[in-house]
Amino acid sequence: MNFMMQPWHLLVLSLASWLNREQQQVIEYLQAENRVLREKLGKKRILLSDDQRRRLAVKGKVLGRKLLSDIGTVFSPDTILRWHRELIAWKWDYSKDKPRVRRPRIRAEIVELILWIAKENPTWGADRIQCALSNVGYHIADTTIRSVLKANGIEPVPDRPASMSWQTFLRAHWETIFAVDFTTVEVWMKTGLTTFYVMVVMELKS
Repeated sequence: MNFMMQPWHLLVLSLASWLNREQQQVIEYLQAENRVLREKLGKKRILLSDDQRRRLAVKGKVLGRKLLSDIGTVFSPDTILRWHRELIAWKWDYSKDKPRVRRPRIRAEIVELILWIAKENPTWGADRIQCALSNVGYHIADTTIRSVLKANGIEPVPDRPASMSWQTFLRAHWETIFAVDFTTVEVWMKTGLTTFYVMVVMELKS
């Protein structure tokens, strides 16, 4: 089958050749402009927004490493392709959709109570203070108690001095100190000599 070129074929070829020359001229201009820009910037770091990096990454991925190198882009091909990898990873990262759980701020009266207990009981650590708070209806994590103490300049046990005078001990625990003694008494009963066990408890503040 013989192929006969029609007049419009020549027109299409001429148009295609003109478009190729024009595209090449555009590319050469952009290459020259990029070289001037790189010379002007030197080693200065260019800060881009997320949207700007996204646009360059999408277009750069289509071109590929070789064409990006030929163009002489302001940013290296490795950087542009890395942006594209990060864009893909971000798409599949569902952690950004998870609600952020923040630890509730501890109330001022609880902070004051923690500090009061720590100052009144210099040998108590965070765990012991936690138990004391639990006894009055406050359930606070020991890590939170340590943070409160640290924020207020109180050294944690055992770094705090463990020794105290007897007077300080009595004053700190006077409301809760009891004296306890135990003895036996022999009493004659109808059945014979019987031993009675006696325990005496006295509240010292009384």
